[in-house]
Amino acid sequence: MAVTVPPALAESLQEFLGEDGRAWAAGLPALAGELLDRWELRPDGPVAHGVIGLVLPVRRTDGAPAVLKLQPVDEETVGEPVALRAWGGRGAVRLLDHEPASGAMLLERLDASRSLLDLPDDLAALRVLADLLRELTQHQAPAELRTLADVADGLLARAPAAGAALADEDERRLLADCAAALREARAEPGDRLLHWDLHYGNVLAPLPGGDRGPWLAIDPKPLAGHPGFELLPALRNRWTDVLAAGDPARALRRRFDLLVEALELEREVAAAWTLGRVLQNAVWGTEEGETVLDPAQRAIAELLSGQRGRG
Repeated sequence: MAVTVPPALAESLQEFLGEDGRAWAAGLPALAGELLDRWELRPDGPVAHGVIGLVLPVRRTDGAPAVLKLQPVDEETVGEPVALRAWGGRGAVRLLDHEPASGAMLLERLDASRSLLDLPDDLAALRVLADLLRELTQHQAPAELRTLADVADGLLARAPAAGAALADEDERRLLADCAAALREARAEPGDRLLHWDLHYGNVLAPLPGGDRGPWLAIDPKPLAGHPGFELLPALRNRWTDVLAAGDPARALRRRFDLLVEALELEREVAAAWTLGRVLQNAVWGTEEGETVLDPAQRAIAELLSGQRGRG
């Protein structure tokens, strides 16, 4: 069976990667066909995709379900198989096979219809996320991964331009506070294996009937660094739950306190790294033409910037 590239994926690849993305999309059917033959796989359902990657459900020769994940190799994706191999299925999806030349991965199949977004209780979902973060960051990062120190240095160099792009003076001051916090935290960047993108949608349930789970992380963009850099996605996702609580600041403090306690982090250090993560997203946003901060991230930054130094 020939693999068809979804038009939305082809458009997204060209938008994010330009001509390289267009060329990669054009070669994707041939690459998928080659790997299906080499790994003796048969397609077992419709393809899915993210921003730049295609996921094809397959069956192995013994009938076991799996997924074939194909994505361009770049500085974010190159470390994914390295991290999955290091975790060895403990808290994360299992890596079954990998082809370094193309970056293709054969992964354990999970239940894509059940993520932490589906848990009605947002605090219950947050506890699951916190437990997974604690499990994943227990591992020392493999030497070949990018380091948080290098990422921080790059952000600090780009921070002045990001601040200048913001229209609101209060937001410019807030971003300067984020940069100052990151500059302080940079002195001890850490050496733990970070997922870097562990939000509620990147945690799936296993397939029914197995011995896995109950929840497993997918799609890491791994770094070597401090676990405090992992908290922002858990704070800002499911934002409607924060607003529905009636007191967003109190709801955010509760989330932050739960994460800090679960990961046994120093509160002020965790706040500094989270402010650095806000800076990162602001840098990315302003470089794409944005002139205001995301409201959720502004609220998080205001809360944590005000609490730095309180212990």
